[in-house]
Amino acid sequence: MPIHQPQQRTDVPSDRTGVRQAEAALVEHYPRLVRLAYVVLPPGLGRHRRVLTAHAVVQRALPAAGSKASSPRVPAQSRRTGPPASTEGASADRVPSHPAYGWVRLRVLRAALAHERRPRWWPGRLPAPAALRPALPVVWGLRLFPRAGGVDELALDRALSAVDGPVRAAFALQLLEGLDESGVRELLTEAAVADPAGAVRRAARLGRPDRAGAQAMLRSGEFDPCTVQTRPSDLLRRRHRVRAVAVAAALCVVAGGLAVAVEQGANGPGEDRSPAGVLAPVLDPAELMRTAAERWADTSRVDFTAWPARGGRTDDEELLGRALRAWAEPPESVRVSTTPGTAAVPPAEPPQLLFADEVDGAAVVLFHDSADRVVRYAEPLSGAGGGALDFARTDDADVTTGAAVVVSRTAEGARFLLAPWIAESATRDLLAPDTPGRPLEVGPDGVTAEVPRPAAGGACDAWPVIQLRSSERIVEKHAFLLTDLGELAPTHLTYMPKPGRGTPARQPREATGPDALLAWARTACSLRALAGSGVRSVNNWAFAEQKLPEGGAAADWVCTRADTWRGPGRVLVQFLAPAASPAEPATVVADRDDTALCSKFGQHILAGTHWRAASGRWYVLGAGSRAVTGIRATGDARGAAGGPTLAVRAPRDADVELTASLREGGTLKAVH
Repeated sequence: MPIHQPQQRTDVPSDRTGVRQAEAALVEHYPRLVRLAYVVLPPGLGRHRRVLTAHAVVQRALPAAGSKASSPRVPAQSRRTGPPASTEGASADRVPSHPAYGWVRLRVLRAALAHERRPRWWPGRLPAPAALRPALPVVWGLRLFPRAGGVDELALDRALSAVDGPVRAAFALQLLEGLDESGVRELLTEAAVADPAGAVRRAARLGRPDRAGAQAMLRSGEFDPCTVQTRPSDLLRRRHRVRAVAVAAALCVVAGGLAVAVEQGANGPGEDRSPAGVLAPVLDPAELMRTAAERWADTSRVDFTAWPARGGRTDDEELLGRALRAWAEPPESVRVSTTPGTAAVPPAEPPQLLFADEVDGAAVVLFHDSADRVVRYAEPLSGAGGGALDFARTDDADVTTGAAVVVSRTAEGARFLLAPWIAESATRDLLAPDTPGRPLEVGPDGVTAEVPRPAAGGACDAWPVIQLRSSERIVEKHAFLLTDLGELAPTHLTYMPKPGRGTPARQPREATGPDALLAWARTACSLRALAGSGVRSVNNWAFAEQKLPEGGAAADWVCTRADTWRGPGRVLVQFLAPAASPAEPATVVADRDDTALCSKFGQHILAGTHWRAASGRWYVLGAGSRAVTGIRATGDARGAAGGPTLAVRAPRDADVELTASLREGGTLKAVH
């Protein structure tokens, strides 16, 4: 569904030459400008709002007639006489060089970046002047989405969501606009970015090693807000909204009538300005959304929106009302916890009810709302003690990451509410890879028996996980592992096998096979370091295998990457030396936060460690991923080797720096 360009304005006075030229540039290059705005805008807006906001930002780029901005000052960057130089290869779509285009582009860039600087409560997150105008374009009853791309486009979108607006802007200006680094820094400076050079440096790491591929993806339909798909919003939810708006309008009329009868400025005795009063229609238990029991088997969106309401107290309006009021304005007696990056704010519209019942001595209610959050409310049945309110993010949840939610947690273990598409469930110990799983009892309402929790401290002698299998009604024989890291949403565990000779790079797969279980048996205890950090999934990538010196056996190198719900990732590089026990912990040789390493956009890695042979001699070992063609050691010990592994004699405390050569050119430093 193409969104057409706006008609040229005819109300601008003829003497406004600068504005007329800017308007002509805007109309001519409208799709390019909207795409730029879409990439720079915060992904947290959601694709529908981001599409509409991108169009609004561009359509508001021109100043009103008679304003002081009507005579545009041409930004320095746009005064070039030809297309700017590109470090990313020739562009198939030449960048306009007219000063008016540069002026409009700068205003679009400023407005898009301003969205990220607005407080979360600001209406529409728009810059202040625009927020006072009607939010155009307006689409009633439809949801708009760019055409879906493939796995690579989705990975690029997630990588962009993990960085801030200036970095996205620098990335887009280089790959979409073809600007060189100095041109990007100039333009970001004029857009009032605090650290343009830093944004350019961070943007340079995105899309590596295939920047040309990233450029093609950025120009694909996945990032084109001018060619979109439509679908209706939830029709039942829309009916509830209309009813709520009608009720609110009626209340406003009544309140207005009462206000006439009281002294101006006085607060009437019945006036309710509390959040619960303002949100009364939204927080009415009767307005809660409820999904049909079999919807999960007949929808392409298999996530929390497909969960039906379950439990014995789903019709208890008193309980549901207390839960909603606590969500809107938690009393001091209610303990509130949030997954990192999750907003603990009231819902913007009636949430979806997932569960309401009594579990382990507490009345528990689970909600899901349009902001992609799962919210758990619990109150003790005994009446003693306070309640609890927990928030967790669920952005882009799927068959696996939307398969379970913690419904109750005690000191010994946790019970999970399973998705309706789960056909089989079992528990197993990651530290016992050869021991088969044991069936996990699940009640008719989807609540499991208690699953032991991994020990948070002390000896790490067991790591319980749950193994689930999806119903064949949605996917055939899809089994996967989830582990409890102390939050509402359990963490999905995956595995990437060792590189085979002559075989292409492989994608993460479910961690249920023998090799995956053996790798996780050695690395499971390192998951303790990730507890409470909002981790969505953890992947073990066996990136290298190394024959050890002095006739030793082979050792494995594993990169354990944790991806959070909010985007940033953490990496632990682990060395798996030969061991007598299949559960002997690996050695962590590197730990990095906020990095693209070991992901789609960080496919190359080099790591090293000190290792002692049976003879007592010490070595420096190094290993790299499949594109590494050679490794060189410098410092207290020197040596070189062709291929992805290296072993050099060196003292135990030798300070050695490792550098790798890559197949496509360039070098790589060892991660620390």
